[in-house]
Amino acid sequence: MASQAVAVAEKQVMVVGIDDSERSTYALEWTLDHFFAPYASDHPFKLVLVHSKPTPFSAIGIAGPGAAEVLPLVDADLKKIAARVVEKARELCSTKSVQDVIVEVVEGDARNVLCEAVEKHHASILVVGSHGYGAIKRAVLGSVSDYCAHHAHCTVMIVKKPKIKH
Repeated sequence: MASQAVAVAEKQVMVVGIDDSERSTYALEWTLDHFFAPYASDHPFKLVLVHSKPTPFSAIGIAGPGAAEVLPLVDADLKKIAARVVEKARELCSTKSVQDVIVEVVEGDARNVLCEAVEKHHASILVVGSHGYGAIKRAVLGSVSDYCAHHAHCTVMIVKKPKIKH
C-alpha cells in the first residue's frame, strides 16, 4: 500500500487549457484518448484542467458611464460560461473513464493563467488547442498557444484539429 502512494506522488502533471471552443474540446478529447484512456486507471499523468475566465472589464472593453451597471451582468454570464466549460470537460473525462481530475477556473488572461498553472502544479507538459487563426488575426489578438510555447516552463503540446478535406 505504501508503494502505491509513492507511485501516485511521483506522477508527472499534465495541465490542459480548456475553454468553450470546439477546438479546445477536441484537444482535451485527443489528450484523453492518447494519454489516459489506453492506461485504464493507471495513467502516466496527473490531470489538471484549467479554464481562464476573462475579467468583466476585459470582456466588455469599455469604461465610463454605464459600465458599472453592465459589469455584474457580464460577470454573471462569464460565470455561467465557465460552469458550462467545466461541466462539459468533466463529462468528457467521465466518458473516457478518467475520474481523478483537478479542474480550476482562474480569472485572467489565458496566456498568463496557463503559464501560472504550469508553475503552480510543477507541470511537465501543457496541452492547448489551436484556434487556427490566420497570420493577421493571430498578430492582432495574440495566440495563446504561441505565447505558452515561448513562456511556459515545460513542454507545450499544441493539438490542432485536422482540416476536413472535401
